[in-house]
Amino acid sequence: MNNKFYLIAAAAILALAGCDKTADNGPAPKYITVSTDIATKVTTAADGTQTFAKDDQSSVYAWIGDPAVAPAAAARVVDNSINTLGEDGKWTATPQMLWKNLSDKHYFISVYPKNAASEADLTKVACTVDPAKQTESDILVATEINGKVADNNPVSLTFDHVMSKVNVELSYRNQWGGTPQAPATPKVEYVQLGNVATDGTINYLTKTVTPGTTRAAMALPQTKENTAYSSVLIPQTGINTVVIRIDDKDFTYTHGKDFTFEKGKYTTIKLIVGRNQIDLGDVTINEWGKGDEIEGGEALD
Repeated sequence: MNNKFYLIAAAAILALAGCDKTADNGPAPKYITVSTDIATKVTTAADGTQTFAKDDQSSVYAWIGDPAVAPAAAARVVDNSINTLGEDGKWTATPQMLWKNLSDKHYFISVYPKNAASEADLTKVACTVDPAKQTESDILVATEINGKVADNNPVSLTFDHVMSKVNVELSYRNQWGGTPQAPATPKVEYVQLGNVATDGTINYLTKTVTPGTTRAAMALPQTKENTAYSSVLIPQTGINTVVIRIDDKDFTYTHGKDFTFEKGKYTTIKLIVGRNQIDLGDVTINEWGKGDEIEGGEALD
C-alpha cells in the first residue's frame, strides 16, 4: 500500500462477479471474484482520494442463514479467502470463492489488512495497536448483511475504520531561544499518552472494538520532527494526560475530563509548551475530517 501511515476513512466497493455453469439439476454455483472501484484505507493522495494499492490483501468471509449470527469456520461458505490486488486492478482470491447455491442469500464480512489465519469467532477477534505498526493496527471492516444472491452481482461492501486516531501538535514559547514572535524549537525526546489500552477485541459484525483492561503509557510516533505526533488507538476513554519530555524534563498536560477516542474519528490535541507549562490550544475530534473543538487548559512541569 502506498504511503500507508495515515488513513482517513471512506468507502470501498467490492464487486463480486461470476460465470455460470450448468448441470442436469440446474445451474451450479458461480465463482466469486473481487474487484475494487472505490477503496478506503490508510493511503490518501494529495487530492484526498483513497485507493487500495497493488499487492494489498484483504480477508473475505461469507455465510448463509442468519445474517445476525456469523457461524463457526466449518459452517461458512467462504472462510478467510485472501484477496490480493494485482497490477491490473483486479483482485485474485486464494482459495477461490464460490457461491454455495444460486438461491440462498449470502452475507459477507471483509477485513483489511488480511487475517493470517481463520478466526473461530468473528464477533470476538483479538486486536492490538502497536505504535510502530500503524498500517497493521488501523483495521478496516466491511459487512453486507442485507443478503445477496449470485444474480445480485456486483455486491458492494463499505469499509469503515474500527479504530480511532490521535494527533498531538506542539508549538513553543521562547524558553529555548528565539523571540516570542519566532521561538526556537527544542528537541523532544518523546510524547506520551497516559493510561492507554493497546489491546482489545473486535466484533466484525457490528464493527465495534472493546478495549482490554491492561493500561499503560504509550509513546506516539513522530510525524514531523519535534512538532507533530500521531497514532492509531483502540477506541476508548480513561485518558486525560499528555506528557512531553524535553531536556530530561517532563511537561504534563492534564485535561479537565477524559478524552473520548471514537471509532472512525481522529482527535487533534494542540499544545503550547514553554515557560515551565503547557497551554492547551484546542482539541478537535474529526471523522478522519472535521469535528468538535475544546479550548483552554494548562499544565505545569
